[in-house]
Amino acid sequence: MTREEKSLVIEDLTAQLADNSNIYVADISGLDAGATSNLRRACFKANVSLSVVKNTLLEKAMEASDKDFGDLPSTLKGNTSIMFSEAGNAPAKIIKEFRKKSERPVLKGAYVEEAVFVGDENLETLVNIKSKEEVIGDIIGLLQSPAKNVVSALQSSGGKIAGILKTLSEKPE
Repeated sequence: MTREEKSLVIEDLTAQLADNSNIYVADISGLDAGATSNLRRACFKANVSLSVVKNTLLEKAMEASDKDFGDLPSTLKGNTSIMFSEAGNAPAKIIKEFRKKSERPVLKGAYVEEAVFVGDENLETLVNIKSKEEVIGDIIGLLQSPAKNVVSALQSSGGKIAGILKTLSEKPE
């Protein structure tokens, strides 16, 4: 690879790092062609971009980026694949599901919405992170709950008030 090609790859990686707020670094070495193909298919279905990168080029792209990746560059040893996604927990779910059949991929680290996670032991934490849509759904549910309570209280007590008024109006003076 020539210097120009390397600089183009670094520029492309830097642009991808800037455009994505959910970045996972994993080791998929040891997977055979069929398993790698299945992993790529699972990533495609979940709208996750998966590509194999050279450690030095990714490290230089991280340095050129204006994001703070913390200790994430220290994980760039051995074979490295990078995963980009819109949902913060999508790559973690794919890795967890895939590991039911195989011991790979191994999570090296992740950058999720400005938080850095280093090490495979954080996989379960990353799986449990709620996506933006899930959080919005929870908030809407919480906001609707008091309104539903008020409406049901008004409906039930409205009947009681009407019954009391009817009884009082029918009562002889």
